[in-house]
Formats: sequence, C-alpha cells, structure tokens
Amino acid sequence: MSAKPRRVVVTSPRTAAAQRPRYPVTREIDEQTKLGEVYMRSLIRTQLRLALFVCTVLAALIGGLPLLFLLVPELREVEILGIPLPWVVLAGLIYPAFVVGAWLYVRQAERYERHFAELVERE
Repeated sequence: MSAKPRRVVVTSPRTAAAQRPRYPVTREIDEQTKLGEVYMRSLIRTQLRLALFVCTVLAALIGGLPLLFLLVPELREVEILGIPLPWVVLAGLIYPAFVVGAWLYVRQAERYERHFAELVERE
C-alpha cells in the first residue's frame, strides 16, 4: 500500500498587500473627505430637523393661544388672583414652555451626537 502524499498549503507572502487598508471614519471626517462630509451632513441634517420640529411645536402652541381665546370667549373672563387668564398664560406659562422646549432640544441633540460618535467609533 502506498502512503498518500502530504498536502502542502501554499500562501503568498503578499496577502497583507491585497487587503485594502481601512481608515477609521474619524479620519475621514478630520481630513474632510467626501465620506466624512456625508457623515457630518447627516448629523447636521438630523439636528436641523429636530430644531425645526421644536420650533414648530412652540410656534403652534404660542400661535394657538390667541385662537383659543378667540374661539372660547369664556376663557377671557376667567381670573386667577385678580389677573385675567390670558395675561397669566402669556406672562407665566409661555416662558416655561420655551425653557422646556430648549431643554428637550438640547437633550435630544446630545443623544443624536452620542449615537453619531458611537457609529463613527464602531466602524
């Protein structure tokens, strides 16, 4: 019986040269390449959509108050501590609404930035 010849694995010494070098996305952003621009444009577009949403909600809230007082005249007659309700709403509730809207915007924008950073570091 003859013994089977042993198999020999042949490899090229240039296997590493065949692989395309991968650059981290942070390098793409730092060097302002086309890919880096796409990533940054995506983040900026997301934050712009968020800003437009928050501004739209606040504008609808503020713009809707005169309409509410026009459609429901009984509300104009209500007084709180001797002050008419429209004045209480305009003087006391509008500014906290702006503060809450700004706080929510900053919180969500920072969340988008963290997600973006995780995405960039992962690739």
